[in-house]
Amino acid sequence: MSTLAILVGLLLVLVGFIIFAGLAFLVHRHPAWAEPVVVALGGVTLMGMVIGLVITR
Repeated sequence: MSTLAILVGLLLVLVGFIIFAGLAFLVHRHPAWAEPVVVALGGVTLMGMVIGLVITR
């Protein structure tokens, strides 16, 4: 695996963590928004799985 692919994977993991932390903070501040955020987290998870499959190929 090339160094560029590893760096792109690391960048995507960091961006995913920032998105997850932001959504967790949003739910903490506004508990009524918990259900839409769960859907958003499902989308982020799906995106992460697809990106993981692309990077490993």
